[in-house]
Amino acid sequence: MNRTEGFNNNGEYTPCNLLAGEFPRVERLVTIASGQNLTKGSVLGKITADGKYTLSASSSNDGSEVPDVILAEDIDATNADAQAVVYFSGEFNTKALTLGAGHTIQSISAELRLRNITLRQNLSA
Repeated sequence: MNRTEGFNNNGEYTPCNLLAGEFPRVERLVTIASGQNLTKGSVLGKITADGKYTLSASSSNDGSEVPDVILAEDIDATNADAQAVVYFSGEFNTKALTLGAGHTIQSISAELRLRNITLRQNLSA
């Protein structure tokens, strides 16, 4: 008897280790500024002048130096602005985050906590 009859191989499943708990997640669609190819888990800041999001770097002086949201999907905005889903709240695994220049988990934690984003190290990336 063939025990695989009726089953299809639909590929492999790779679990996402970005989510780290049950705290309610709020997702929204935002505009990612052009010139970036970002991965899921990137910590983004909001550019004050135009409201677009970019990888938060501590040395920026356009508002994006303040960590604000976490990218929920890979996005290629290399050639043009692009729409992407981000998390405005939730509990996230520190090992799955991508930080911009000058930021550390310690430097972003308090600011993100003010935005209902909690960080904890509970899974490997």
